Amino acid sequence: MRVLFTTSEVFPLIKTGGLADVSGSLPAALQHLGVDIRILVPGYPSVLNQLAPLTHLAQLSELPVVGQAELLMGTIKETQVKVMVIKSASLYERAGGPYADANGMEWLDNPVRFGILSKVAAILSGKNSPLKDWQPDVVHCNDWQTGLTPAYMKLVEHTPAKSMISLHNMAFQGCYAPSWLPTLALPSTHFTLEGFEYHGLLSFLKAGIFYADSITTVSPSYAKEIQTAAFGFGLEGLLSKRGDEIKGILNGIDTKEWNPKTDTHLAKNYSATQLAGKAEVKRALQEKLGLQVKADAPLLGVVSRLTHQKGLDMLAPIVQPLLDLGCQLVLLGGGESELENAFRHLANNHAGSVSVNIGYNEPLSHQIMAGSDMFIMPSRFEPCGLNQLYGLAYGTPPIINATGGLADSVINTNIITYKNKTANGFVLSEASSASLLSCIKEAINVYKNDAAAWKQIQKNGMLQNLSWDKSALEYLAEYKKMLQ
Repeated sequence: MRVLFTTSEVFPLIKTGGLADVSGSLPAALQHLGVDIRILVPGYPSVLNQLAPLTHLAQLSELPVVGQAELLMGTIKETQVKVMVIKSASLYERAGGPYADANGMEWLDNPVRFGILSKVAAILSGKNSPLKDWQPDVVHCNDWQTGLTPAYMKLVEHTPAKSMISLHNMAFQGCYAPSWLPTLALPSTHFTLEGFEYHGLLSFLKAGIFYADSITTVSPSYAKEIQTAAFGFGLEGLLSKRGDEIKGILNGIDTKEWNPKTDTHLAKNYSATQLAGKAEVKRALQEKLGLQVKADAPLLGVVSRLTHQKGLDMLAPIVQPLLDLGCQLVLLGGGESELENAFRHLANNHAGSVSVNIGYNEPLSHQIMAGSDMFIMPSRFEPCGLNQLYGLAYGTPPIINATGGLADSVINTNIITYKNKTANGFVLSEASSASLLSCIKEAINVYKNDAAAWKQIQKNGMLQNLSWDKSALEYLAEYKKMLQ
């Protein structure tokens, strides 16, 4: 089976969030199952540099605005997955990130940049493809950036291939003025409620949901949640209409990249059967970040975007009572300036107990995941979440709000779950500061007063199969279902 996996970011070539991790790991797991898979991604500078040397595959013509672009091919060394790259200097070779400039301002021509990504995916799946020796049976699209692909496939290219869209986060929809329609060569007759029109705007995500042959989300709970007003972001009506077709498949993690037994970023490796090394990682982390080296201080870890979605505004007000209980806090992330400043203020006032690191740092994220005693993730909504899975893998029980993939992967510790050895974390009763404080206190109580129980909770998480194997089989089954 041939699959074209179309995405706007892929680890390790370019990453802003969890989509990149999925795009790096899922194709590799599918290739392992015998799928002939290729990734299609824009030619950002970091992609071109890391895949060099690239070979010329084809010339793409009649594209919106730019006219022509080059299609190149490279291979991700770590996984041997083939990557097709759209090389267009004017579109993708810029300083800044994939979606915004260095100041965080969204690129004004994003409709063209990702419209062309979608268009090229559709072209490669149809009779006008410049590739005569490779055509996909399935085009797997991801989030709004590739949302126009199913529309182009059905309305413009009339391709025989089937399309799937995976919804990683409904909060981002790619909505733009209808004046982009002629530029993108989309038929205006479909700028309707039964098409890609959304409150007078052109919605990339709605186009994907409306025209795709199959819809998946990144967890079973999120598949249900997005059909409600609270999580559907205005598209819950359309999603409910297609509700029976939406399949929720929980993400896995890259167990080569995230494995405490082999992780090169750690001061000491450890495993579920040899947990002693975790204490050494904690000590090294405390020393590195200028925290007091205290083996018995519960170290709370956070690696997150600092946004309302992630619920960390619930953590800031309760840091003082947590420090009074003897806790330490280490945070890595960035986002809303108000939250950044609130946590910076806490770090300045509590040197030796609070370490706040604004920005992104891959080695440090591994060290926090391994060196912390508990991982704090009180998201208000979380389609899947990967960090709680990393926490489970590293024996760092997650403290979460029961939503989306968090609810599907973290099992609250109580008498029943402890006895049947499924308890692997702690779950808030509601999304509030009071509930978060109460939940962390529960975890601290077990951590301080029952070492055997704490070790069991750690092991329950670490011994789970968190790899992509099971998820990849489920995606493969969905592909086969479409093609039948």
